[in-house]
Amino acid sequence: MRPTAKFSLSFGLVTIPVAAYNATDATASVSFVRIHTADGGRVRNQPVCSLEGTEVSPDEIGRGYRTDDDTIVPLTDDDLDALPLPTARTLTILAFVAGGDIDPLQIGKGYYLGADGPAAAKPYALLRDAMERHRRVGLGKIALHGRETLAMIRPVEDVLVMQVLLWPHQIRPMTGVLPDREVKVAAAEVRAAETLMDSFGGLSEEDVHDHYREALEEIVAAKLAHREPEFEAGEEPPAGRVMDLMAALQDSVRAAKRARGELDEAAEADGSGDGRPAGRTATRTAARKTASRKTAAAGRTTAAGRTAQRKPAKATAAGTGTGTATATGATKAGSPAGKKTTAAAKGSGAQKAAGTARKTAGTARKTAAAKGATGRGRKAG
Repeated sequence: MRPTAKFSLSFGLVTIPVAAYNATDATASVSFVRIHTADGGRVRNQPVCSLEGTEVSPDEIGRGYRTDDDTIVPLTDDDLDALPLPTARTLTILAFVAGGDIDPLQIGKGYYLGADGPAAAKPYALLRDAMERHRRVGLGKIALHGRETLAMIRPVEDVLVMQVLLWPHQIRPMTGVLPDREVKVAAAEVRAAETLMDSFGGLSEEDVHDHYREALEEIVAAKLAHREPEFEAGEEPPAGRVMDLMAALQDSVRAAKRARGELDEAAEADGSGDGRPAGRTATRTAARKTASRKTAAAGRTTAAGRTAQRKPAKATAAGTGTGTATATGATKAGSPAGKKTTAAAKGSGAQKAAGTARKTAGTARKTAAAKGATGRGRKAG
């Protein structure tokens, strides 16, 4: 790899000769050439002199500065080298700041900086290690390709990297970009969006693969072979406007978890993987279980109450089934029907009534009623 520029990196009184290498490869990106659609011929940008109307060779092309009144002033390399700029051959670090203080919109092309010569190795490693331990990046100015620019120096693994920065006035204002009216977002929607963000996980090798370039190369190969291009079937992205934002967030969480195999059928059925906060889902589930238990308990209590209410009546009936007939017969002993009933109740009826009364004697009222019925039954006998 050949260096594109050589200069010195100034760190206080320490000067480090460095060589700059392009950190990016523009040729690796997809590019097209212009053609004449009628016959496929290349359409080139020919450098033509505006005064003579003739093509100009590259060695005849120089630099010129256009003034406000459109006057062109020629400038040579010697003129540019004579500029009284301390940044023409040296990048002087002016400040060390946290990397988060740099606006990402300002970050431009990157260069690897290598130590230029054996004497530069130790101060190079010193600056790199100090910046790594201090967690700071260096800011300075350097003249590259005939113009002065801001630059950021930062350590990346074992190498110092220089990022060209745009000047603040080169960042356009945001006027007309923001929505015309204020938009209010509910706290539940923010929590659902955070849950969706957490479900994404990290980038994989497949995510940072240039599929567009591969697909384009397949189309070119298919055209050369006079065949149809062959592509792997993939999922179509959802289309249309989002009408229910919350539902879309929850569906997105489920889709992300399902794609990674983290969502089983049971979780999908009960909605626990739909992006709702886990606390709220657990609370609702517990509330439903508590309500079910309360309903069941209330049903058992009601049934027990009804049973308890029926038991005294049964006991009374059992104690007086013959006992009721006996008591009734005793009450009506003076009548002919009463005498018949009393006669029918004597014997086993009186004994059963007495035994049932002793078993069901839980309260004074039941005992008294049973004794009274027994007494009246004996007197009638």
